[in-house]
Amino acid sequence: MRAIGLGSALLAFAISSCPQSFAILESTRQTAGDEQSQTKADTPQSPNAPSGKPQASPARPQSPKEEAWQTLEAACAGNKAAERESATFALGLLRNDAKARKLAERALSDAKAEVRSAGAAALGEMGSRRSIPKLRKALNDKEPSVALAAAHALHRMHDRSSYEVFYEVLTKQRKGGKGLISSQMSTLSDPKKVAQLGFEAGIGFIPFAGNGWRAIKEVRKDDSSPVRAASARVLAEDPDPGTTKVLAEQAGDKSWLVRAAALEALAKRGDPSALNAVELYIMDEKDVVRYTAAAATLRLLAIQEARLSANSKEQQKLVQK
Repeated sequence: MRAIGLGSALLAFAISSCPQSFAILESTRQTAGDEQSQTKADTPQSPNAPSGKPQASPARPQSPKEEAWQTLEAACAGNKAAERESATFALGLLRNDAKARKLAERALSDAKAEVRSAGAAALGEMGSRRSIPKLRKALNDKEPSVALAAAHALHRMHDRSSYEVFYEVLTKQRKGGKGLISSQMSTLSDPKKVAQLGFEAGIGFIPFAGNGWRAIKEVRKDDSSPVRAASARVLAEDPDPGTTKVLAEQAGDKSWLVRAAALEALAKRGDPSALNAVELYIMDEKDVVRYTAAAATLRLLAIQEARLSANSKEQQKLVQK
């Protein structure tokens, strides 16, 4: 505004002090205006172009779909990690969408662990089986939160490679010495590092049902047991027979959360060979563990009896034949 005012004052001063100069200025303006009008007349106009000054192209997308994608893509490529994380996680709502899948896969290479975790979570939400090779690679991420997010995504898609991470969190070693643990680089074997995931990260994907509130009150900030307990529960579905022995060993963990989770996993696996180990904890000092052990014992005994009965009937049929 000050510049405009100063220019007007100077122009007024020039007109008052030199009328001849003003006449020359007016003549020059008229000539320039005529040339500009001629140029406009010679320039072909779009049939849809409005009269007057040319309109600038609109900055906003022309449809809600374009606007939505522009919003997501801008956030995913932005400088703020929190916004990249939120936008990437939201991509999980878009199933069977190639663009969303590619954006989420790109997030797996982000510099920030929280964004990489969001990318893995989104791929799991959208059930992107085409992304399984990339998620398997993410199992070896240096950050436990990313490895767990990738494992959870793979587990949702029934990919057995996910069990390696849950096995490693629980036992501090990966099956067969595979993965970064074999080179002493894995942070999943570091209790303090795993504990940084916090209680919610540990139970977020495998709820502890009625035991959850009790655990919140008792778990310390430096305790990795919630995450290890969650891993034990996932291993209930591991088809590897050797996992039964591992879970039986972990039933003796110093953390009651891990003990209870391991016993529950053994019950769900339905392998009566674990009965001797499970029965030991019916007298555990922690009531939750005692009750879990008792229920697990009853379940495994029922399975054992059913199998024995089935085998007996089968033998009788063979004898009759």
